[in-house]
Order: sequence, then structure tokens, then C-alpha cells
Amino acid sequence: MTPMSRQRGAALLLAMLIMTLVTTLAAGMVWQQYRAIQVEAAERARTQAAWILSGALDWARLILREDGRNSAGVDHLGEPWAVPLAEARLSTFLAADRDNNAALAENESLDAFLSGAITDAQARWNLRRLVDAEGKVVEAEVKTLQRLCDAAGATGDCALRIANAVVQAWAPVTSDAARSARALEPKRLAQLAWLGIDSDTLQRLEPFVDVLPDPLAKVNVNTASAEVIAAAVEGMSLGNAQRLVQERQRTPLRDLNAPAAAAYFPVTLVRPIGEVVSVNTTHFIVQGRLRLEERVLEERSLVERRNNTELVVRSRERVNLRDGTS
Repeated sequence: MTPMSRQRGAALLLAMLIMTLVTTLAAGMVWQQYRAIQVEAAERARTQAAWILSGALDWARLILREDGRNSAGVDHLGEPWAVPLAEARLSTFLAADRDNNAALAENESLDAFLSGAITDAQARWNLRRLVDAEGKVVEAEVKTLQRLCDAAGATGDCALRIANAVVQAWAPVTSDAARSARALEPKRLAQLAWLGIDSDTLQRLEPFVDVLPDPLAKVNVNTASAEVIAAAVEGMSLGNAQRLVQERQRTPLRDLNAPAAAAYFPVTLVRPIGEVVSVNTTHFIVQGRLRLEERVLEERSLVERRNNTELVVRSRERVNLRDGTS
């Protein structure tokens, strides 16, 4: 092979190496650009979903505020707040302002569907009632929880186990050392797993028990199930509670001391009826669900209504149903 042939071969090899390097760098740049676009699109979708779900929460707050002004201190399942918002395309909410909504005009093909519901958080028994202000277990409430455990088919000692567990988290803190050693305070029933309560017991109790921040929150007899009402009022039979649930569909209770209400409750009460149940609600759960392209998001907010018109969000939890992470 002549020197000229060797030079041409080396030049060809160098050109191929340069071409390979340029191709690799170009592919890397294209990949980085693609990833940047995907991240930007995901961030935009997340921001859009957050704003839409916040709008759903504002919708619920408006309904609850108006209900507080007009309900005369009585809440029941026949009121507007109890009617769920069926899934609807988001564009239907904005159709009236279509000419002034440039974003809607540019995204007519965007599939965004919104649904929601408001439920009474006091339709279930409040687990926070187990511990009083001094950090002691209330024996009467332990009996109530035991009746709920029996109705749910949970193990016989579940009420005592739960009471012994939550007193560690809700007892008053008197020193920094006690604060550091204190158990995590559960905000939801499922979080009792932190305190060693098994998942089977929690699943069985979920339809009957909830955790509210107010230790004095009572069961609303106009929205609760028969099992919860019978458990809350000691001495009340399940049959009377079921009759109350059927009758309230036609005529909700407006006064616990009225003759119509006395027909359901025991003649001899262990505790005054007003200490355990009520006819009004201060805590509601607002659930918003958004389907945005391939993503499905749900947001659960606990709202407290004060003085019938002031709405305070006590907690918010958002769940991505595509991958199950929150």
C-alpha cells in the first residue's frame, strides 16, 4: 500500500469518527430537548390541574356558605350541598365566556372532565372524642367505639387497642422531651397504622369512623348511618335507628328535643342526647376529581364551617390515580 493510499484510508476513518461523534452529540441534544419538553408539559398539566381543583374547592365553599345562611342550623341530605357534581367536560363551564377565553379557544381538543361531591364528615363517629382535654381516655366513648367495632365485625378488643394507641398521640405535651417522644398524630383513620392498628380493623371501621380536628364534633343524625346513630346513643336499638333513617328522608329532624325525635331515642338516656348527636354539621369533606388527558387526579379537602358563613380548609390531600401516589 502506497503512502497516499494510507493517508486516504486514515482520512476516511477520521471522517467516520467525526460523523459518529456529531451524530452522538446531536442525538443527545435531541433527547435533552425532548426531555425538557416533556418536563415542561408535565409541569404545565400539574399547574392546570391544581388551579382547576382549587376552583372545585371554591365551588364547594360557595355552596356551603349559602347553605349556612339559609339552613337555620339544620343540615340534611336533601340540601343542595348533598347533590354530587356529575362528571362534565370542563368546556361546558366556560361556554358562556367562550369569546373572552383565549385559552379555551386554543385548546378545544383538550379532554378535561371535572366531577365532585360534598359529604358530611360528621356522618361518621369522630375518633378524636376518645381523648379529653387532659389527655385521658373517655370511657363512655370507648364503649361507643366498641359498639361500632361490633357492628363492623372487628375483633373484640379493637376499641381498647385503639384507645390505648391514640392517647399517646393526643395527650397534652408538657415538656420538650415529651414532645420529641410523642407518637405522630393521625389526621385520617388509615394513619392509625402508625400506632400499630392492623389494616383489616381499619378497613372494617372506615364506613363508620373518621378523625376530625374538633374533639367535640358530634354525629349528625340527619346524615349518619343507622349503625353509627345506634352506637352513638347508648341504649338505642338498631331498629329504631333504621326507622329514623327512613323517616328523615321525608322529614329531617330539626330539634332533638321535639316529640317527633323522642319516639326514636331511649326513654332513659345515659348521657344527654345533645352531648352525643346533633342535627347540624360543621365539618364537610370536599372531593374533586379531574380527568386531564391521561392523568386522573383527586383532591380531598376537610372544610370547617364556622358561624355558618366562614369556611376554613383544615387539610388537603391530592392523589394521582394513574400511579396511586399522593
